[in-house]
Amino acid sequence: MLLPLLMFVALFGAMMLGFPVAFTLAGVALIFGLIGSALGLFYIEDFSFIPAKVFGIVDNLTLIAVPLFIFMGVTLDKSGLAKELLESMQLLLRRFKGGLAIAVVMVGAMLAASTGIVGATVVTMGAIALPTMLRWGYQKELACGTIAASGTLGQIIPPSIVLVLLGDMMNVDVAQLFVGALVPGMILVFVYCAYVFSRVLRQPELAPVIEDEAMEQESRRELWLRLIWHLLPPLLLMVLVLGTILLGMASPTEASGCGALSALVISALKGRFSITMLKDVMRQTVLMTTLVFTILVGAQFFGVVFRGLRGDEVIQSVILEGGIPPGWVLFFVMVLMFLMGFFLDFIEICFIVIPVVAPLLVQVLGFDATWLAILMALNLQTSFLTPPFGFALFYLKGTAPPEVRTSHLYRGAIPFVGLQLVVILLVVLFPEGVTWLPSVLL
Repeated sequence: MLLPLLMFVALFGAMMLGFPVAFTLAGVALIFGLIGSALGLFYIEDFSFIPAKVFGIVDNLTLIAVPLFIFMGVTLDKSGLAKELLESMQLLLRRFKGGLAIAVVMVGAMLAASTGIVGATVVTMGAIALPTMLRWGYQKELACGTIAASGTLGQIIPPSIVLVLLGDMMNVDVAQLFVGALVPGMILVFVYCAYVFSRVLRQPELAPVIEDEAMEQESRRELWLRLIWHLLPPLLLMVLVLGTILLGMASPTEASGCGALSALVISALKGRFSITMLKDVMRQTVLMTTLVFTILVGAQFFGVVFRGLRGDEVIQSVILEGGIPPGWVLFFVMVLMFLMGFFLDFIEICFIVIPVVAPLLVQVLGFDATWLAILMALNLQTSFLTPPFGFALFYLKGTAPPEVRTSHLYRGAIPFVGLQLVVILLVVLFPEGVTWLPSVLL
């Protein structure tokens, strides 16, 4: 009974010492597997799972969507899509209270639906939008928080890589998760915009209205035409990827392939395609995909040994015999994932926690798998904004002007973490917001 608990203690101890997560997961699993074998709890023949798990991941058709969606996102980032959208949207909304911040949220949502790469989105918007917002007198905290939070929308708005991973790990149709995430994703966008508008309404000095004669030279009609032209590529891509999935014309894996090819076509039409660019995109795709799959292999090792040592049975017996209500079990799991987000990346949390708790929550306690996956995806999204290791904050700090300090980033991100928790609470209170649309469309 103590060995499974000691596995987690050893895992977190090694990670806190700075060892790579993927190799820590695999190393701890192998060490405790050998200990269990010596004690007669885990037989040495059971280590035959290693090649089976590795080739099982490689042969998994669902997971093919991960590198293809990464390729699509990196290609669109290189095509200058974010820059064009931001510039057009900011010009269009500059006269509204908090218009630049609301433009950032809207562009973040559109980039989430077409790229889904949080790092690229935050860096691009930080490099383009942050200097403009600061130049026109926006409060540093509001500007930084809006950009960082908007960049994380790619975690929940499909096509989201985390939804693909959760779907595979929890045995849920990825198409169902994509459809189920649409309503929470749109609610999150609305909440962000409402927060910015309400704050600026109460404190206009936080986001002054822009009055610039140079900007007025372009008519509103020309602005709309330019915006529509820049909106066409991401909209067409959304229709191609999500539309084909919703209509049942393609699986998420097939749609990801179409999206990757379409991203290349868009970059070529914009005159930004080159062999050098393609090599750079492929290099970044390989690096990001290798990171994800190496952690996934390590997590598979850890999960097999943990179950081999009867760790899942120990957890179930503690909960069932202790009479803990299912709602409280879910609450504790969500709190654990949220707290882990202060120190770990979403991929690491996903692969450490989900294999252990998902079977218990779905098969034993009876929670709806689609709803639970969306709830966990929203929770994992907070890990990008929670200090001290929020990756969106790191990305933004790398592109921010010198006058923007780390304290500005932290103070700016905290309100948006609160908004994310509010949306999580809404999904808990109104689960039909997640389950209704898949039941209608799929």
